[in-house]
Amino acid sequence: MTRVWQWNRPVTVREVLEDLQQERSIAYTTVMTVMDNLHQKGWVRREVDGRAYRYTAVSTRAAYSAALMNEAWSRSDNPAAALVAFFGMMSAEQREALQDAVRMVSPNPAETTPGDPAEPTAGAAGDDAPADDATRESGR
Repeated sequence: MTRVWQWNRPVTVREVLEDLQQERSIAYTTVMTVMDNLHQKGWVRREVDGRAYRYTAVSTRAAYSAALMNEAWSRSDNPAAALVAFFGMMSAEQREALQDAVRMVSPNPAETTPGDPAEPTAGAAGDDAPADDATRESGR
């Protein structure tokens, strides 16, 4: 998968084989079997190109990593403790990247503030006049 993600284009078994052979001896049939297994698992899709297949990643490496982290986190019996432990393992650079990521997915405070007309408030279910606390508590 690393080669498929790095190249970010359809690849053949032969291309992957030739690249891997620069590092170690490996058989064509081994690479072909692995690529077929990746296809069977849904990690790559393939299209016929002459007598060969061209394989393309179904998702990005980042999306795959995110899915793995989400799966592990959701299986925890204490998700908050798991996150704290995970954050504790991070380097300073990783924590900085995490803070950047949180900023990217969080609403911009300058764009939306509490009470802003773009943000619905409790009790504003179609009323033009804001409901006061006594009205909200009594349900009127």
